[in-house]
Amino acid sequence: MTYLYVKIFHIVAFVSWMAMLFYLPRLYVYHAEHLDNTGFVEVVKIQEEKLFNFIGYPALLCTLISGIWLLVLEPTWLKGGWMHAKFLIIALLLAYHYSLYRFLVAFRENRCFKSGKFFRAYNEVPTLAIIFITILVILKPF
Repeated sequence: MTYLYVKIFHIVAFVSWMAMLFYLPRLYVYHAEHLDNTGFVEVVKIQEEKLFNFIGYPALLCTLISGIWLLVLEPTWLKGGWMHAKFLIIALLLAYHYSLYRFLVAFRENRCFKSGKFFRAYNEVPTLAIIFITILVILKPF
C-alpha cells in the first residue's frame, strides 16, 4: 500500500515540476519580447521568481525524493535498461532546470538578451522529455 501512495505523490510532484518547466520559458518569451515595457517586465519578473521558487524547486525536490523512495521500494527496476535511459533523461531535465535558473538570474539582472523565438524553441525540451519518459515507464522497452 505504501508503494501506491508514494507513486501517487511522485506523479503529482512530477506533473507540478513539469508545469513549471513548461510555463517558465513561456514567461521568458513574454519577458524577452517586452524588454522596453518596464512595468510589464517588473510584473513578469515577480511571476518568474515565484513560479521557480515556490512551485518549480519544491516540486523538483519532491519528485526526486519520491523517485528515490520508489526505487527503495522496488529495487528490481534498477536492473532494467529503461530505468537507466530514464536516469539519462532526468539528468537532462535537471540540467534544463538549472539553465532556467541561470536565465532567471540573467533576466533579474537585466542581462539576458535571448530572443522570444529562442525561448519558444527552448520550451520544447520538456515536451520531448515527458514523451520519452512516458514511453519508457509504460512500455519498458528494454
